[in-house]
Amino acid sequence: MAAFVSRYAQAFLDVVIGSKLDAAAIERQLQDFLATWDGSAELRELFANPAVAAGQKVAILDKLNAKLGMQREVRNLLAVLINNDRIGMVHEVVAAYRALLQERLGIQQAEIVTARELSAEERAALLDGVGKLAGAKIDATFKLDKSILGGTVVRIGSTVYDGSVRGRLERLKEILVAG
Repeated sequence: MAAFVSRYAQAFLDVVIGSKLDAAAIERQLQDFLATWDGSAELRELFANPAVAAGQKVAILDKLNAKLGMQREVRNLLAVLINNDRIGMVHEVVAAYRALLQERLGIQQAEIVTARELSAEERAALLDGVGKLAGAKIDATFKLDKSILGGTVVRIGSTVYDGSVRGRLERLKEILVAG
């Protein structure tokens, strides 16, 4: 990640926290802008074109904002990225902001891999257990991988908790070969 990405993300987080903005509303507005950004090659090309002055790009952003209804702070973040010729890195800045916000809120990202689909109750119980294990709130993505045979594999940052049947069999194999 480029150093400037974290600086923009941190500055935006400071504005959101300092102004006591609704983080969920900010998230929706960022998602709306990113969906518009991703859905329009012309918009991306226009903002990347060095022949178009930054002032014109910001004017286009303001017209777009009339439709999206972004709060002043979100619009200002995007305008700063445009003015500093960094709008092409908007996804990275938003991702860094999200990570910083979750860190500030004490939420950790986790990837939970299971061999079968889990019911809502099973997911809730698993999230509760993982949260206790990590000592934090957990924002998890669930993935299905039938090759683990059963159980779960949980990744939190660089730590992996392998409770899968495949993992247990591999550990048993290592013990038998070494013994």
